Amino acid sequence: MAHGKHDDLYHVTPLKTYLTIFGSLLVLTVVTVLASRIDFGRANMVIAMLIASVKAALVMLFFMHLKYDNMMNRVIFGVGFFFLLVLFGFTGFDIITRINAHP
Repeated sequence: MAHGKHDDLYHVTPLKTYLTIFGSLLVLTVVTVLASRIDFGRANMVIAMLIASVKAALVMLFFMHLKYDNMMNRVIFGVGFFFLLVLFGFTGFDIITRINAHP
């Protein structure tokens, strides 16, 4: 391996980026707690899952380095994330049918 090729193998993320993402995760956690105290009606679950999805995406992209990884790993995680959304959808449909069954 040539001396100049080392930069092609690894990506060094600056500490500022990690601190920014960490701060964003803390803010989103506070938003989650505040959102849980407000009754949005049927949108409660959708809002909670949306916030959780954003936090999961930040963790996957930056702390798991998928932003800088090869395309195959992105596709594998993307497919997993898609099926997680399908699971959220089925959970949402289940909750909606239980609410309508017991007014």
